[in-house]
Amino acid sequence: MRVTVLMGGTSAERAISLQSGRAVATALESLGHRVIRIDPAETDLRTFDWPQSDLVFIALHGTFGEDGQVQAILEKTDLPYTGSGPTASRLAFHKSEAKKIFLQHNIPTPNATAFTDRTEFEEIEQRAQQLGYPVFVKPEAQGSSIGVSMVNQNSELEAAIRLSLQYDSTGLVEKAVTGTEWTLGLFEETVFPLIQIKFRNRFYDHHAKYEDDATDFVVDPDISPEIKQKLVSAGIGAYRSLGVSGVARVDLILDQQNEPSVLEVNTIPGMTDHSNIPLAARAMGWSFPSLCEKICRAAIESKKMSPPLLHRDSYDR
Repeated sequence: MRVTVLMGGTSAERAISLQSGRAVATALESLGHRVIRIDPAETDLRTFDWPQSDLVFIALHGTFGEDGQVQAILEKTDLPYTGSGPTASRLAFHKSEAKKIFLQHNIPTPNATAFTDRTEFEEIEQRAQQLGYPVFVKPEAQGSSIGVSMVNQNSELEAAIRLSLQYDSTGLVEKAVTGTEWTLGLFEETVFPLIQIKFRNRFYDHHAKYEDDATDFVVDPDISPEIKQKLVSAGIGAYRSLGVSGVARVDLILDQQNEPSVLEVNTIPGMTDHSNIPLAARAMGWSFPSLCEKICRAAIESKKMSPPLLHRDSYDR
């Protein structure tokens, strides 16, 4: 195959995206595929004269990668591309919009309230008190826990809001749920093994995700079939409710009563050889190059099956 890999970009997750893109490109090249690497930070995709490719592999994380903008551009090229369409990407990336969809489909998710840079602090403070501390303060549209703070009391709230607004003009105050962190990889009809995430920080922040060697990822841990089914059902429900396609990762928390809540759906999960999706795929016997190739072939098949202007945007189905 001739594959154009998009990586890098200008988002706060540029460094991680470069890691994912390089890993994917190297993996595909190891199987004999021809790869062209493109960085949107250096190339304007809106005016780009796309090379002759069989498909585009999107390894862009964060803004202008996961939020539907790149997907909308690619729709106009008629090239197959990996992952979800523009609408599903936008919904999944914007936390408050995703939560609305989850609630409409009776998918459990922590209670939250949205704010903007124009919302009075006193109003946000009142809403946080109504939710009950501890809470998380998050930018509306960011990934990798960038700009996220855990707030245990009123005195910590204002600084957390200021940090969040550095990354987005809107944000979310979300009730913190005490429990264990889990992630579930999904690839169309394939359900990857569950992964439990163990970390030593107060919460699973950016440092715990990418820098702390003490963070442990337990693949397919020994839990009861009932609890496993609850987690898997919640993850599949979130994936389908947003109209997501291709490989995605659903992050969940299991509370002290063994009830799951969906935190978010990541439509372009990390794709380094030590990321969660490749880790789960490896437990199924899929090598990293094989996983990348399967993702590419699924994108091509999806394009063949999709009518014009409706490429993998299944939100309205």
